Amino acid sequence: MYRYDEFDAAFVRSRVAQFRDQVERRVKGELTEEKFRPLRLMNGLYLQLHAYMLRVAVPYGTMNSRQLRQLAFIADKYDKGYGHFTTRQNIQFNWPKLSDVPDILDHLADVEMHAIQTSGNCIRNVTADHWAGVVDGEVEDPRPVSELLRQWSSAHPEFTFLPRKFKIAVAGAEKDRAAIAFHDIGIKIRRNEQGDPGYEILVGGGMGRTPIVGVTVREWLPKGEILGYIEAIMRVYNLHGRRDNKYKARIKILVLELGKEEFTRQVEEEYARMGETSVQVDPAEIERIENYFVPPHYEQLNDADPVLAAAENDNAGFAPWVAQNVAKHREPGYGIVNVSLKPTGGIPGDATSDQMRVVADLAENFSFDELRVTHEQNLVLPHVKKSDLFEVWKSLVAAGLATANLGLVSDIICCPGLDYCSLATARSIPVAQDISNHFSELERQHEIGELKIKISGCINACGHHHAGHIGILGLEKRGEEFYQVTLGGSGDENAQVGEIIGPGFSRTEVIGAVDTIVDTYVSLRNENETFLEAYRRVGPKPFKEAVYATH
Repeated sequence: MYRYDEFDAAFVRSRVAQFRDQVERRVKGELTEEKFRPLRLMNGLYLQLHAYMLRVAVPYGTMNSRQLRQLAFIADKYDKGYGHFTTRQNIQFNWPKLSDVPDILDHLADVEMHAIQTSGNCIRNVTADHWAGVVDGEVEDPRPVSELLRQWSSAHPEFTFLPRKFKIAVAGAEKDRAAIAFHDIGIKIRRNEQGDPGYEILVGGGMGRTPIVGVTVREWLPKGEILGYIEAIMRVYNLHGRRDNKYKARIKILVLELGKEEFTRQVEEEYARMGETSVQVDPAEIERIENYFVPPHYEQLNDADPVLAAAENDNAGFAPWVAQNVAKHREPGYGIVNVSLKPTGGIPGDATSDQMRVVADLAENFSFDELRVTHEQNLVLPHVKKSDLFEVWKSLVAAGLATANLGLVSDIICCPGLDYCSLATARSIPVAQDISNHFSELERQHEIGELKIKISGCINACGHHHAGHIGILGLEKRGEEFYQVTLGGSGDENAQVGEIIGPGFSRTEVIGAVDTIVDTYVSLRNENETFLEAYRRVGPKPFKEAVYATH
């Protein structure tokens, strides 16, 4: 993983010192909240419903045990003993005191972390496939180019005050685990007809009030041209993006209004105009960054491990966890361990400080001191020997982190909703908890199979409900919370926006509606057919008929 150089360290420390002065002036009353707001947002600090919230960047979701232990320390000393992992592979602290935030940022800097550009109208944390570098089928590990983009975009003078926030995601395999089509810019590493690796560039994806799947503006871009071409896209957006209406300010609206062909023409024209002034990626710099992501020294192992086989035979709860939460590693004898942060009835994405320390210890002892944060609000230990899986599982069981539900009905993406967020119009966490409790029997979850439920507490769609196989959007209607349901959404390589099935449901009705949808799927599916496959085959009609006949 990447290590800060002298410039990185000096840059982060200088920002901490600058913000410390700004906080002191705010506390003394020398800065009004109106003047302080853009300054705190540049440092990842929000003012939510009850308190400040600090969002800490985890670039492309990769960190080490020392960093996770530091996050646990911050949770204990400055928060309420937990942190919340987000859909942008970051972590949020929901209860810091304003006067403590500069000290928190100093502690983060001690372990090469920060909160810069996790908020505001700038290029946000660059995200990537959480199985990067360890899964079969990759053209290339997407993290080096993600790191290149992080360095290029940090405090970029031309793109610090964009019309609206801007999000980039990178995938390196055919299977998209980074939801690139729902980003302002999505980058897919692929080969051209000659077999050379390069980039397919998608632009204009997003959720919120106007959910849109991004369009391809370049089928294949040479690797050395990535920064120049992204800069051309950003310049077209910065020039034409709406600043008079925040609801129409995202690049997706510009692409929608201009059309794919005209937007692409303007980008290509700008890129050609830049000519020799365009940023060309120095191959030596790429090599320098790639050297931080070389694979660890794996042992030469047989893929069929007798220790693992014996443990699966002797422990009833272990085998289902391996089957559901351990993915195939590209190296024989290793597995990709997915740590669920979705225990039955829990708050999706939350982890206590003690749980963070457990995962940090496991990363250090069993995963070459590396772990990942997923955009689905879980954690990953990417390099675990199969012979060590049983020991890892026992530690996770003791910490309450061994729920065998990855990708199942209780593995829910959920935003903080009205429990925390000042923008929310309804609660989302209690709905996620109710669904989790309702489907608490893992045997039933495994019978249902892959089913992604995603819940948002307002139209801003921080819970990615548009991309849920079942999406739930909480809204307010005449002073009451009600919930709109969408079906058929997907954030993978076949990205699709879910369809609204009809009128919304009250808080007491929504769990029953989900149950009816699931039962309908089970009754009509073909053998081994997933929910999404069945929905795409039969369409919404049988689900609508079943739901509205009983609710």
